[in-house]
Formats: sequence, structure tokens, C-alpha cells
Amino acid sequence: MVSPQELLYSKDHEWVRYDGEIATVGITDYAQHALGDIVFVELPRVGKTITQFSNVGVIESVKSVSDLFTPVGGEVTEINPAVEADAGLVNREAFTEGWLFKVKVSSEADKAGLLDASAYDVLTSAG
Repeated sequence: MVSPQELLYSKDHEWVRYDGEIATVGITDYAQHALGDIVFVELPRVGKTITQFSNVGVIESVKSVSDLFTPVGGEVTEINPAVEADAGLVNREAFTEGWLFKVKVSSEADKAGLLDASAYDVLTSAG
């Protein structure tokens, strides 16, 4: 699995795509493979203020229930209704249509705590 170069990654296997002050968040292809078939996603509510690396929801698969962490802090501006309707979209389109939520970032400094694609690929190949 090769991670898209334009994204940043957390050690908890979430990705983030910055578009100005809005960051789109999802889980990586590596994470969705490890989880197996995803059957339910609990996302943070719109308007909620979240802190980088905090627990913001739950991802349930046929194998397990896992906490969902956020790679950035700020205010949740949008959640993906397509994923709420069909959680399996995360398995099929982890880096595109399977995004989870968007955040109006509170600090550009959050980027310093994230990995680029090369560093993330090293992390996942080691573990």
C-alpha cells in the first residue's frame, strides 16, 4: 500500500488533506485493511470543538470496535453523510469518497505533529 503524497498522516492511521483552513479527515487504507469490513462509524457532531489526537468517535467492523482519533484540532464543520449511510464506503474508497469529517483548523502548528507519506509508509511497513 502506498500512501498518497499530498496527504499528511497520524501515527493512529488517520489522514488529513488541508484546503486552506479546512482539513478533511479519514482513515488510511492500512487502517481499513486492519479493521476488516466496516459496518458502523460514529462521527463527531458538527459544531464540536476537538483537540488534536483526541478521541472523536468510533469505528466498528466485523472484527472489532476501534476509537477514532483526530489528527487536527478545531471545529467540526461537516461530516460525510455517505459514510453514515454506508460505512463500507470507508473500505472501498478510504482516501476519496470515504472521508469522515471536516475541521476548521485552529492551529497550523498541528501539522508539525503529523507524518508525510514517506514517513507514514515506513511506519506501516515496520508494524
